[in-house]
Amino acid sequence: MATADQVKALIKSHAAGDDERFYAVALQLAAREAQSGHAAYARDLKELVDTAKRRTLAASPTPVAVPRGDLASLLAVEYPDERLADLVLDKAIMADLKRVLLEQRQRDQLRATGFAPLRRLLLLGPPGTGKTMTARVIAGELHLPLFSVRLDGLITKFMGETASKLRIVFDAVAQTPGVYLFDEVDALAGSRTQGNDVGEIRRVLNSFLQFMEQDHSDSVIAATSNLPEFLDRALFRRFDITLNYPMPSGAVANQVIRNRLTSLNLEKIDWRRLVTVSKGLSHAEVTSAAERAAKEAILSDVAELTTEHLITALKMRATVIEPPSA
Repeated sequence: MATADQVKALIKSHAAGDDERFYAVALQLAAREAQSGHAAYARDLKELVDTAKRRTLAASPTPVAVPRGDLASLLAVEYPDERLADLVLDKAIMADLKRVLLEQRQRDQLRATGFAPLRRLLLLGPPGTGKTMTARVIAGELHLPLFSVRLDGLITKFMGETASKLRIVFDAVAQTPGVYLFDEVDALAGSRTQGNDVGEIRRVLNSFLQFMEQDHSDSVIAATSNLPEFLDRALFRRFDITLNYPMPSGAVANQVIRNRLTSLNLEKIDWRRLVTVSKGLSHAEVTSAAERAAKEAILSDVAELTTEHLITALKMRATVIEPPSA
């Protein structure tokens, strides 16, 4: 059952017109009921929240920001609907992310007192650990477009062209509020001490650092890297906050599975057995394994998903990512 604090939070968020907070608390209630063994009730709650979200989105006018001209080859735009409840991360990273969202929502108040909100994020960690998903959640929570920078269109063999295209991107950052994602930013910000084409790397990096420093817009800039050791040290100083994404713990991996399979009956799953099997798999790999297990159960016409379905799928996923022996 709902705690007193959760009931208060529901009433306060409803009275304040804060739909996202209201939905988040409702999903917390659903998760609590699921953990208490009330899976059917939890599914009903989540379905009600999902339906309400869809109606809210359908009733709200969708802003249109379509890159045109030179920008069309440099930016891809979408309007994500992911929310914090869709993201499973370690507590420390989730706390940092909530802080970013809080400061963005209160940015006018902060600026009125001479402070700038957190808006430049450097997201580091292995592939599949939630970095790109974080950018999608920020865009979804703030109701902003997500602009993904097309590095293949940005980087050319001519330094002058690359710098010129970078300027076009940062002009868009200043003119059109949104979340701008530089995925695998090491392609732009590799260390200036690397041996290949050092002069060219230095000039491209210097241009990027200069544009970052000059930008004081309302847009959020998120840059990701799977190879932080190759990033130039000067890059770190241009970001307001650095989030380091580890591989998921057993508890986090289990929550990833729960989130993905909320429509299924999970009451008989032995979660303790899954902790060991999921070790070494990223969030994305655990999600893929959960989907495979669910489809296997559905297509086999069995009564319900079993622990063995999940163990088999997780082991298969581990085999796929394991490097071949010499």
